[in-house]
Amino acid sequence: MEKPNIVFIMADDMGYGDVGCYNSDSKIPTPNMNRLAREGIRFTDLHSPSAVCSPTRYGVLTGRYCWRTPLGHGVFSSYEPPLIEKERLTVPGLLKRHGYTTAAIGKWHLGLGFQARDGEHLEFPPTFIRTTVNRDFEEKLDLTKPLTGGPLDLGFDYFFGTATGKGKPFGFIENDRFIEEMGYREEVRRGARGEGMTARGWQIKDVDPSFSKKAVEFIEKQAGSGDPFFLYLVPSAPHEPCYREVVPEFARDQSQAGARGDLVWLLDWIVGQVLEALERTGKAENTLIMVTSDNGATPGDFVQDKDGANSQDVKADIIWQDETRQTKWRMYGHKSCGDWRGYKAHIWEGGHREPFIARWPGKIEPGAVCDELCDLIDFMATCATLVGDELHGEEGQDSRNILPLLLGEQVEEPCRDMAIYQSSYGVYALRKGDWKLIPGTKGSGGWGPPKGIRPVPGTPGQLYNMKEDPYEQNDLFEERPELVEQLTAELEAQIREGYPDKSWLKIRTA
Repeated sequence: MEKPNIVFIMADDMGYGDVGCYNSDSKIPTPNMNRLAREGIRFTDLHSPSAVCSPTRYGVLTGRYCWRTPLGHGVFSSYEPPLIEKERLTVPGLLKRHGYTTAAIGKWHLGLGFQARDGEHLEFPPTFIRTTVNRDFEEKLDLTKPLTGGPLDLGFDYFFGTATGKGKPFGFIENDRFIEEMGYREEVRRGARGEGMTARGWQIKDVDPSFSKKAVEFIEKQAGSGDPFFLYLVPSAPHEPCYREVVPEFARDQSQAGARGDLVWLLDWIVGQVLEALERTGKAENTLIMVTSDNGATPGDFVQDKDGANSQDVKADIIWQDETRQTKWRMYGHKSCGDWRGYKAHIWEGGHREPFIARWPGKIEPGAVCDELCDLIDFMATCATLVGDELHGEEGQDSRNILPLLLGEQVEEPCRDMAIYQSSYGVYALRKGDWKLIPGTKGSGGWGPPKGIRPVPGTPGQLYNMKEDPYEQNDLFEERPELVEQLTAELEAQIREGYPDKSWLKIRTA
């Protein structure tokens, strides 16, 4: 069988309810993703391994849960060192040994090796923890020197993107260098999330259109090649800041869900640009394209001022996070996560149940729907099967092959019999069959409304029957102690297997 081209598009904070083919009441037009669903398959029970960004990206590229790494949970801020070890097999590394040309375009957010100016010394944090760096630290950086430990060291032939999406350092990187001179900017530009090292003329509204342009150029470049290609396209949309001025002019007012809705429309537009490039170059027929998101959505437009003047619609409904900080989201009557409970960062379904659509003409039945349990970390094992390879040892150890599900084949056993999720604050959940266990908290486990806390070992948790109670309204934790004990033991066993630092277990499981 001829090896297919593989295009993997992963949005940043797009929710289950944002996409029209998942939510008929969505206030955001998504014609290109809807088209893919008509021409391919739509998954209804597919999850991200984490309710926030960096851990999911690690899982997609390595086929391993990020809690097996020193990062554990949470996200990178700006200048953390590389999270993926250079010697670890990744999806692009796997595909390269089968003749694929590989490209990563978009938000990296897995750490890079930054270098100091001559004569300076940088003090990096001793572990993978989110840290706030000051101006003194940033001005010791030499951003003209090569960046190490990034995409080019992990199997990609080409990279164009940003270190942290819309966060600092504010500048585009091509391969292993910033493409423009970087300097410290003191002004706090609305929508830029603060001051820091910035490229001249940097504007957030240019980020995703630039990613789209580079993705199309990569596809066009492969048109004359007989080799298959892998494109890992990870835009920043619709991640906050969601203000009107960070939306490209052509995308403004394309939705009825404010600036964030317009950014979801922008993501769909990018999908359309990729589809058009594949068709124009004759690559569409033998390309497996997948579209998904790295975690759940925020409720809507994040607003910082008390009167909500940043919003396009002063009548839009509001969710408060913390009245003392006067922070809130305007939702416009739109359910970004559909009817699932919770949002980004939460351990509830809204934090990690993702839209996932795939098309492969002639191989995937048009209009198909899959209700089987799957996970984004299954991407690596699926790619291995596609090219006739096998994973060994810790290579993609948590990944499962879901190619039979994509192709609509009958299987005797589920491709995945369990999955483990994690919130932004490190709360675990185990999904096993119809059951979902959340040990160590009765709350959300995340920073969004309603704000949760870190897990407290030994305290009551939550238990839900996802078949009878998919929206997690009826907590059975106290009613089913034997089942809680059984599932807790299974979760702890899974975590101990292959975990690098067993001493951390006592603070990570209930």
